[in-house]
Amino acid sequence: IEIPRELTKKQKLIGQTILLLHKNILSVFKKGTAFAGKYRTRKLIWLAGKKSKETLYKENNIRLKLDVEKVYFSPRLANDRLRVARQVQPGERILVLFAGCGPYTFTLSKNTQAKEIYAIELNPVAHKYALENQKLNKSNNTIIIHGDARKELERLVAKNKTLSLKKHLKFDRILMPLPKGAEEFLDVVLKVARKNATIHFYDFQKQDEFNKSEEKILAACKTAKKKCKIL
Repeated sequence: IEIPRELTKKQKLIGQTILLLHKNILSVFKKGTAFAGKYRTRKLIWLAGKKSKETLYKENNIRLKLDVEKVYFSPRLANDRLRVARQVQPGERILVLFAGCGPYTFTLSKNTQAKEIYAIELNPVAHKYALENQKLNKSNNTIIIHGDARKELERLVAKNKTLSLKKHLKFDRILMPLPKGAEEFLDVVLKVARKNATIHFYDFQKQDEFNKSEEKILAACKTAKKKCKIL
């Protein structure tokens, strides 16, 4: 929860009251810092209940185990994850970058007829939970990869160059849910995108400056000599 500065002295009481009012809640934490660092995590301050920061979260027919302080996760994106899933056609091969503990990965696995879903995550703790969540959701069409997205994709591009065209590993749909800095990966993403692939590009912009995101995409496609259409 967020505590206004003027109520800081009563934050423990607020935490205890939440536990009394909501029997399904076992722990209450206060947001200590904003999301920061290469893993986009935040510090939390314990207020009441159990001190464990590990939870089992449910949405869109899936379950996710995670540590809310060590793994980036936003429940507010549940509707967006389902929105993407509804666009997936049977037999698609999908790539999820910056995959975290697997919210997009397993939503797509559980709610679509995708052929394969590759998920890449840098944070070792998030990767550990993704492997646990793979078992938890009985997901047999997901490939969970730990590593830097650029390095892993460059490795894939190099491998593709040594294979016949029929064996190339390219993707029908690519998700880039990293609103701060995703454009830095567009060049290598375009190399593993199939013809007519759909790329879900996330970007922070002011409401009336969407054209700035378009410019990033168009510039990357021009450099890669690829045609694109903004959907």
